[in-house]
Amino acid sequence: MPSGTWRTVSADPPELGRVDGLSYALFAPEAAAGGVVILHGADSVKESHFDFARKLKAHGIAAVCFDARGHGDSEGALGAGALDDVAAVASVLPPGPVGLRGSSMGGWMALAAAEKVGAAGVVAICPATSAGLLRGVHEQRFAFRADVDGLGLVLAGVDLDVAAHDLGERLLLLHAEGDEMVPVEHSRRLHAGAPGSRYVEAPGGHHRSIQHDDEYQALSVRFLAARIAPGN
Repeated sequence: MPSGTWRTVSADPPELGRVDGLSYALFAPEAAAGGVVILHGADSVKESHFDFARKLKAHGIAAVCFDARGHGDSEGALGAGALDDVAAVASVLPPGPVGLRGSSMGGWMALAAAEKVGAAGVVAICPATSAGLLRGVHEQRFAFRADVDGLGLVLAGVDLDVAAHDLGERLLLLHAEGDEMVPVEHSRRLHAGAPGSRYVEAPGGHHRSIQHDDEYQALSVRFLAARIAPGN
C-alpha cells in the first residue's frame, strides 16, 4: 500500500433488535439452521462477546448475544423470568437446534436454561454457583438491577448438578485453575456427575482468562458445531 494512504476495515455488523424488552444482536449467516445463544456474566453486556459470535458466524452458525435484564439496553430487572428470557432470545435464531454458551453468571444461566430451550449443546465457562450469585446480590456486590426476591426464587429452584447430569455428553465445561471468583472445584464436580461430558481445565489463569482465548473459543466452536451444524 502506498505511503500515506489508509484503508478502513469494518467488521460485519450484526442485526440489532428487541424481543420482550431484551436488546439483542444477531449474527446470522445465510442458510443457517438453529444457532447459539451467548450469555454474558454479571455486570457485563452483549458487546463483550461479539468476538465469539463472529467466529460462529464464520463457521456458518447463527449466534445471538443479548443484554440480560438489568444490564445494557434491556428493560427491567433480572428476576423471576431470567430463564424465560433465554428462551425468548433463542426464538430469534433461525429454526433448528439451539446451543448455549455462557461465562460466569452466563455459564450458570446456560446450565439452568438448557432444559427449557432443549439445548443440543452447552458450553459453560467458569460457571457461577447459585449460592455465590445469591450471596453477591444480597451483599450488593453487583451493579446490575435485580429483583432480589424473584431472582432468589430462580436460583433456589435450580440444581446445577442435576442440570449437568441431564446434559451429559451435550456439555462442555471450561474453567481456569487460577479462577479467583468461582472455585475450579465447582466445574470439576459438575463434570464428575455428568457422564459423557467434556471438561477442560486451563492451567493458571483467572476468572476471565478463557472467555476470549482463541484456542478455547475454537474448541467451543467445534463442540457446538458438531451438535448444531454437523454438516459444516
